[in-house]
Amino acid sequence: MSGSSADQNELERTLGLLPALAIGTGTMVGAGIFVFPGLAAGEAGPAAMISFAIGAVIALLVALPTSELATAMPESGGGYYFVSRALGPLLGTMVGLGQWLGLVFASAFYLMGFGHYLSDLVRELGVDLPLSVMGLALGMAILLTGVSITGTENTGDLQNWIVGSLLAVLGGFLGHGGLDALGVFGRPQGPDTFFPYGVFPVFTTAALVFTSYLGFVQIATVAGEIKNPGRNLPRAMIGSVVLVGMLYVLTIFIGTSLLGSEQLAERGETAVVHVGRSIAGPFGAAALLGGGLLATLSSANASILSASRSIYALSRDDLVPSQVEQINRRYRTPHVALLLAGGPIVALLLLGRVEVLAEVASLLHLFMYGLICVALLVLRQSPPSGYQPTFRCPGHPIVPGLGALASFGLVAFMNPLSMGIGGGILLATTGWYVVYARSVTISGPSS
Repeated sequence: MSGSSADQNELERTLGLLPALAIGTGTMVGAGIFVFPGLAAGEAGPAAMISFAIGAVIALLVALPTSELATAMPESGGGYYFVSRALGPLLGTMVGLGQWLGLVFASAFYLMGFGHYLSDLVRELGVDLPLSVMGLALGMAILLTGVSITGTENTGDLQNWIVGSLLAVLGGFLGHGGLDALGVFGRPQGPDTFFPYGVFPVFTTAALVFTSYLGFVQIATVAGEIKNPGRNLPRAMIGSVVLVGMLYVLTIFIGTSLLGSEQLAERGETAVVHVGRSIAGPFGAAALLGGGLLATLSSANASILSASRSIYALSRDDLVPSQVEQINRRYRTPHVALLLAGGPIVALLLLGRVEVLAEVASLLHLFMYGLICVALLVLRQSPPSGYQPTFRCPGHPIVPGLGALASFGLVAFMNPLSMGIGGGILLATTGWYVVYARSVTISGPSS
């Protein structure tokens, strides 16, 4: 492989445990708290807490195999790198291009959400903003891409600041709201049946909200830039799933306790803002709007970084043109790959209808998650000479087997349009492999 042997195309390991944890947490913490509470409560009532817990368990079933693979092969590319080395270049190309496009789609969705939250926040504060939601989203897409080009460490520092501020906002909300929900401040709580719609909706809601857990594998996507990967990779991936799972469950508990399932459902995607208003009036609403702004910003920031590393890894293996793996001499970042992340995001924002693409992104990630678990099963069965993980997935082969079944199974709960678009993308990636990369041979983990 032409690129893998060139020192000038090697990325620097500049990310420690906290930035790695911030990438996973920052990508996941948005939708589960700032979009889904009202929708989930409308589907399952207070039992949506169980739905989020189920999602966390399934995510852990994938995070554990991914942690082993990431410590054995701590290279940029994440799921693509694992699948291509274990299952071959065809499935690797499908996963790599699907992961890149999925992250681009998700980033456009997050940035449009950022525009809405910022617009609503300044309106809440009584300020007239001359920019449109679209203009805000486009401006932030360009800014985040530029920050990533100037250095991965800058992106990590930005992510640390964003996630730290976001967790501070959520800490105040969950702390005060939790005490309020438990009756410490004397607020009377109305009765709310735990399973108002029965038990079955708990599982369909788990499929709905699982998109909230799509960020932990993005840590593995930047594995080539993480310091001490044998220690930091598994801690960051597993820790991010556990942390955000707890935050999701607490958010549903507080929301259903303070407003009730019906009111949450009526508020829809902005339900958590109204919970904040019920706790602390306009200040609480403004704080949660600010939190939503930070959440969408952190998700977009981490996704742009991960999308660029996906297409960069494909280029190193000659599955896309070699120009993509060029490293900026000044900043030591893959500037062409970053432009191939930021450019399509801008185009998608101009086209609109990014909401549909968010579920397609989930489908493409679930396809990758299932194959990651299969990859571990294959590599454990016939480990190559360079396969020496410092973390071993517990419960093998049951854990990766269940992870694969759960990931592929959740796709069946998506709407037909998303399945059609996602299936079309996977077919297109297969066509790319046949036309462009069929003759490429990929070396193993020891290379």
